[in-house]
Formats: sequence, C-alpha cells, structure tokens
Amino acid sequence: MNVFPEERSVIITGAASARGIGRATASYLAERGWAVGVIDLDDAASKAVAAELTEKFGVRAHGAGANVADEASVRAAVDELEANLPQIVALANVAGVSSPTPYLELDSAEWDRVLNINLNGVHYVTRRVAETMVKNRLGRIVNISSVSAQRGGGTFSKTPYSVAKAGVIGLTRSVARELGPFDVTVNAVSPGPIDTDIMGGTLSDERKDELVADLVVTRVGTPRDIAAAIHFLIGEDAGYISGQTLNVDGGLYMH
Repeated sequence: MNVFPEERSVIITGAASARGIGRATASYLAERGWAVGVIDLDDAASKAVAAELTEKFGVRAHGAGANVADEASVRAAVDELEANLPQIVALANVAGVSSPTPYLELDSAEWDRVLNINLNGVHYVTRRVAETMVKNRLGRIVNISSVSAQRGGGTFSKTPYSVAKAGVIGLTRSVARELGPFDVTVNAVSPGPIDTDIMGGTLSDERKDELVADLVVTRVGTPRDIAAAIHFLIGEDAGYISGQTLNVDGGLYMH
C-alpha cells in the first residue's frame, strides 16, 4: 500500500473554462484538500483559477499556461508547477476540443488539430509527469476518454474526436502496464453526455430530453459527476485499479 504524503498535488489540464470538467474537478479536489496545478492555454487565466482556488478553499495552487499539443510548452509548464507545489501525486488529463465536422467534409488540418490536442496532448503531459511519479514511486493518472470512442461517435463530435478518444484508452492501458512496476496507476474515465460547452454550447431542455431517451438514468451528466469519478481514481485507496476505463455515462454504453 502506498501512503500519500500529507501535502500532495494534482495537475489538471484544461481547467480554466468556467463550465468545463477541468474547472469542476479543480474545485472538487481543492475542496477535499488537494493542492492543485492548473494547466490551460492561457497563462493568465490559469493563474487566476489557481488564485481563486487558494482563496476559496485555502489550498496551495499554481497555474501555468501551455498548449498541450506542444511538448516543449508542456514540459515548461509542469516544471513551473512542480517548483511551486507539493509533491505531484496525481494527474487528470482533461484538456480537449470537440469536432462536429462530418467525415466527408473533414480536411487534414482539422484531423491534425483534434488528434494533436486530444491524444498527443495526453501523451505529452503524461510523459513528463510520469518522470516525477516514477522517481517518487507513487502516482495516479486519469485520462478522459469518451463514450464516442466506444460507440463510434453518435455524440456531438465525430470521427477525429472518436479516434483520439479511442487512442486515449489504448494509451491508458499501455502506460498502466509500463508504469505499474513503479507504483503508478493509470485509468480512464469515459463520460457520456455531460452538460458542458464541448457539447456545442449549453444544452437546451429539448436537447437534454433527447439525450436522456438513450440513457438508463433520468438526467444528463454534470461536470461534478466526472470530477467525483476522478477523485475516486486518484485516491489513496484506488491503488489496485489500473488500466481500466470507468464509464460515467448514465448507462448509455454497456459492454
């Protein structure tokens, strides 16, 4: 059993958007005593979110701007966070972009944009943070996939998004296998329909009703639902769970 240090940090990517999963996760974890490292595209916005977390929850927090699709940018941001925070114990790779372009209208620029952010970005951040976790022989990594990967789209986003999110599941399993000997777990959370801007803006009641018709529960998901799943998987007691994909999707996709 790995015992967590009393002061421990989680890095969350994509945590600056007001209505996003990353922001909800940052608040949820800060409220439960985690020090938080915020990575988002905008350095000032990342630092503002960190300051807000410290003010509201009394935890240490620090923000650093990075384009997750650029490895040098990612490494510099993680270096900055590590220098300003307690030991990095956990990572939540939440940063992502949507892509509603139909396949027959898809060009290579859109394909590259989505794959670079949603898959390469997860790899670049994980690769850098893994160095620290392996050195400390302690770590919890959670990646965000999507029900879209498992069902082949059928959500707001289409093919490149589904491909990237399927890649995240493969990355999760493979890295879990390689980092297991160093006491680092790697898991994925696969959200179903969540009321965030990545679904094309705030969901109307009519759109929510349409989505709920496919679920076994009676509501669309919220960012808090995903934050709670991440909180569980990065916990001290989740050390025997690795290489798994946890579907938090209202029962939309059942194996």
